[in-house]
Amino acid sequence: MAHHTNHSAYNKLVERLNRYPLGAPPSELLTKILKILFSEQEAGLVSLMPIKPFTAQKASKIWKMDLVSTKKVLDKLASRALLVDIEQNGKTTYTLPPPMAGFFEFSLMRVRDDIDQKVLSELFYQYINIEDDFVKALFTEGNTQLGRTFVHEPVLTEDNALYVLDYERATNVIETARYMGISMCYCRHKKEHLNMACDAPMNICMTFNTTAASLIKHGHARKVDKVEGLDLLQQAYDNNLVQFGENVQKKVSFICNCCGCCCEAMIAARRFAIMNPVHTTNFLPFVDESNCNGCGKCVNVCPVEAMTLVSANNHNKPKMKMARLNEDICLGCGLCVKACDKDTITLKSREKRVITPTTSVQKAVIMAIERGKLQNLIFDNRVLWSHRALSAVLGAILKLSPVKKTLAKQQLKSAYVETVIH
Repeated sequence: MAHHTNHSAYNKLVERLNRYPLGAPPSELLTKILKILFSEQEAGLVSLMPIKPFTAQKASKIWKMDLVSTKKVLDKLASRALLVDIEQNGKTTYTLPPPMAGFFEFSLMRVRDDIDQKVLSELFYQYINIEDDFVKALFTEGNTQLGRTFVHEPVLTEDNALYVLDYERATNVIETARYMGISMCYCRHKKEHLNMACDAPMNICMTFNTTAASLIKHGHARKVDKVEGLDLLQQAYDNNLVQFGENVQKKVSFICNCCGCCCEAMIAARRFAIMNPVHTTNFLPFVDESNCNGCGKCVNVCPVEAMTLVSANNHNKPKMKMARLNEDICLGCGLCVKACDKDTITLKSREKRVITPTTSVQKAVIMAIERGKLQNLIFDNRVLWSHRALSAVLGAILKLSPVKKTLAKQQLKSAYVETVIH
């Protein structure tokens, strides 16, 4: 019976995770991961939590637990970065972040002795890189993705700079953030436990604003000022790391400085390239083939293998190569421009600008609509039978064909549903 209860608590937590637009497909490996991070009691309690931020008072009511005990549980979870606690105007709200970018990463963003990080790293690797249902769902479902690429600012010319908006600059994110924290890179830390890490800087993972404030408060990130933040960004530039950040314009919560070999986003960008798992910048590199000597430096630095060497078709030099770009998979990061010491590669604007959601709320709604999960955001309180029922109804409606949606709208006679459908 105890084993059944244990399994049930973790199953309920998995169901809760998958109500958010970015979920985590059920798996025995996922259950093992969750058992390391959450106790059985914690799993059961967290599975009842709404998607939207909530207060201790709301959790107390849902859990049917006194407020003091409730707050102790919430603060304990926040101290382990399983919840993010946000303090504004003297009021604390809590939210369960998605697995990624969220509590999966937070678990390895510092060295800890309360969990077995080596075992956890091995499970993450198996779940993300071997089973791969999770990474497929994370990076390939829908048209609006978790993260976007920032352009390598040092290679921007005066002409290029005219086409770069403030929110497209990592420097601007750093300069305008209310809080900034630096932590250990989750990806390279995980690979280090597997003896697979590269020698790129480890302590260079950047979090911002309310997420950073919570991680700093509980020791999962080190608070830095703008000057040090820009210095660390320069260090990332010097090491040819790609800036991969939250896909929003305002109040960006993270920027990862990614290598091509360890980082999940870059690996996904290679594996699922044609599905566009990472939003690109608004630039593409242009190769002046008449001036290319085929040195291959651009090929070596490209994190997603968008650059290759092909025959130059030079009859006088039959072995001569030149660089060629696959525009369909290029991130537009600009590292190849930096690597080219002959000024053969320049950046040009893409014909069609990439659309970036304004806020994290807008992003979540768009992603939910694309993934058929909008009902989970609207009817968020799973404790209430009415919310569960309405969520199921709306979920079914949103999956209908256009003709059947119209019939459903007429039958329900609901102005609210009509608004949602349109």
